[in-house]
Amino acid sequence: MLLLALAAGLPAVVTAMIMLWVGSYSAKVQWTLSVVILGGWWACAAAVRDRVASPLRTLANLLEAMREGDYSIRARGAQDEDALGDVMQQVNAMATTLREQRLGALEATTLLRKVMEEIDVAIFAFDGDQHLRLVNRAGERLLAQPSERIMNASAAALELAEFLGGAETQSIQRTFPSGAGRYGIHRSMFREGGLPHQLLVVTDLTRALREEELQAWQRLVRVLGHELNNSLAPIKSIAGSLETLVKRDPLPSDWREDTSRGLSIIATRSEGLSRFMGAYARLAKLPPPQLSAVDVGAWIRNVAILEQRIHPVLKPGPEFTMRGDRDQLDQLLINLLRNAVDASLETGGGVTIEWARVGTQLEVLIDDEGHGLSNTANLFVPFFTTKPGGSGIGLVLSRQIAEAHGGSLDLRNRVDARGCRARLILPV
Repeated sequence: MLLLALAAGLPAVVTAMIMLWVGSYSAKVQWTLSVVILGGWWACAAAVRDRVASPLRTLANLLEAMREGDYSIRARGAQDEDALGDVMQQVNAMATTLREQRLGALEATTLLRKVMEEIDVAIFAFDGDQHLRLVNRAGERLLAQPSERIMNASAAALELAEFLGGAETQSIQRTFPSGAGRYGIHRSMFREGGLPHQLLVVTDLTRALREEELQAWQRLVRVLGHELNNSLAPIKSIAGSLETLVKRDPLPSDWREDTSRGLSIIATRSEGLSRFMGAYARLAKLPPPQLSAVDVGAWIRNVAILEQRIHPVLKPGPEFTMRGDRDQLDQLLINLLRNAVDASLETGGGVTIEWARVGTQLEVLIDDEGHGLSNTANLFVPFFTTKPGGSGIGLVLSRQIAEAHGGSLDLRNRVDARGCRARLILPV
């Protein structure tokens, strides 16, 4: 910029000097004017250089400060009509944005660290060489060592190397320094600085499993106690009456009839209790499905033919085969269809069956025109039933069969009409 400024003024200076020294001027005037001209020329060129260099130095200082992470410095004196002023304003705006982003990143990092410290799940991060780079408090408790001691240790030294390969999700029975139990292992990948890292999450399932086991036992005891009391209470009452009867002396004339009727009731209640225990054993001993090829269309049509009380309306669906246990699938569909028919008989409605292939899944819909569901919370509770004489195991058994095939079953009230819809999903 200095050279350009000097070059811009050079023709005028040379012309002035020639005119000054060629003209008839005294030596004093010539030297004085020469000094003034040359000094002014140099001063203007230096001013131009400084006018350009000073904002550039300021800009360089701002960028250096931002590179060092200091976003608090701002450029002053930026003018709207100046090109360099526009640059300064943009740099100031960029510094403000970077400062806000940095504060947001710091707050997010602080929150993440706080969550990792408080979360009751052990988290480990390993670099590409399987050295520990990050661990939270739960991980320290799991390994019974502080982070200062285990940081940068190898996964093999921490006895975690086996989880950094193989399946991404697994459930194991393992003894860690903190104790033995059932643990869920989940592994995932992430990148830091462009390099691959592995995140290992270890969840202690022991407490959750114990709570679920306790709840299962409580439900089992509650159901068994209810059914046993319903059967044993009348048996005990009738047995006491019969004992009182046979102790009478003399015996009443109709004692044989009363005794026979009492024993019959006892036998009936005992038989009902035996059926109840058999049904419970059936739920607990559902065998694993024996998979074979199943023609979906033929399977649904054959089951629909079995129902003679109401002939279900079949909506045509795609014809294809899938893998499944035909006997268990028959039982599943029979239970759903029977429930739909029982509900529709109360209102004189009909039953509709349709199926479709959605991606890699089979969707079977059974719609009835009954009164709908009044209590959806206990639908899949064993031995819960709203039908007189119902066993309360049909839906539970059906859902077990669906889940054993890798599918699902749910029931909900219809939104397009009165009644209920059973939705069965099975993998093709």
